[in-house]
Amino acid sequence: RPAEHQHARYNPLRDDWVLVSAHRVKRPWQGQLEKPPPEDVPRWDPKNPLCPGATRANGEVNPQYEGTFVFPNDFPALQPDAPEPGDSDHPLFQAAAARGVCKVMCFHPWSDLTLPLMSLAEIRAVIDAWAELAAELGASYPWVQIFENKGAMMGCSNPHPHCQVWASSFLPNEARLEDRTQRQHLSQHGVPMLLEYAEQEAQRKDRLVVENADWLVVVPYWATWPYQTLLLPRRHVCRLQDLREGERDSLASIMQRLLIKYDNLFEVSFPYSMGWHGAPTGPYLEQDCRHWQLHAHYYPPLLRSATVRKFMVGYEMLAQAQRDLTPEQAAERLRSLPEVHYKRRGK
Repeated sequence: RPAEHQHARYNPLRDDWVLVSAHRVKRPWQGQLEKPPPEDVPRWDPKNPLCPGATRANGEVNPQYEGTFVFPNDFPALQPDAPEPGDSDHPLFQAAAARGVCKVMCFHPWSDLTLPLMSLAEIRAVIDAWAELAAELGASYPWVQIFENKGAMMGCSNPHPHCQVWASSFLPNEARLEDRTQRQHLSQHGVPMLLEYAEQEAQRKDRLVVENADWLVVVPYWATWPYQTLLLPRRHVCRLQDLREGERDSLASIMQRLLIKYDNLFEVSFPYSMGWHGAPTGPYLEQDCRHWQLHAHYYPPLLRSATVRKFMVGYEMLAQAQRDLTPEQAAERLRSLPEVHYKRRGK
């Protein structure tokens, strides 16, 4: 019985394993308790560098934007003109060039708003901006990573609704790994891995969280984080910019439904790190990337409550990932939650 006996599950997307020990969630918790996120975030703060009209660290003043707003990261991890590293004198000491650009994208002008509280039209505008950036930066860079860190627990230092977009001259580790595993699956089975996986999960339904005509969200069979989810299109789509108009509308809807459920789980602005993975770009635009299927990962850290998180330490760092409840248990709990945000009940 998976909910009572430990077992390991294979993750074909990463070619690794996760230990499932669902009985451990019953143990008493005497460890660290997190502080819930503040509820009194001001809608506009002239000292907040992401707000309209505010002055950023480099002295530039933001426009009085009313929708999404994209600007170069003032402290980029990647720069386009970085020099080549010197030659290595030993195979154990290798370095390689790393160039790119980093951008910040604000979702909305209000600091007290998050994606699940935004309208469908506002979320759709975010999706369009994502696709535009993916196409623009992907014209020259092999990898464009769109990611959102939400909440202080996930390292976000600013409550204003925003994400980051890093374009790199190389394929990062996760991209290279997913490229290899998806390529192997298509070669061996004749169908893209995540397209087949979505079809299987849609039939089985025990890990399904939400779905619509174009998309489904599941707690993946191999999930590592307690309430981790995987957002998948039903159609074979390689890249975010390939989505049709209707698919972008239905994506806005399913994102809103998922994120409302996340917030309703512990009645808190739910922290997570999320990001989009699609086929590489730049020189790969001319190559056969049929093995890729567009998808988004959501990695939330909360385990038992708004104040108790899952720590990835010890065994996870030195051996392999381990989780404290089954993906089926997590999916059932998320699936059963209402789709009206807890802050808007009774309104």
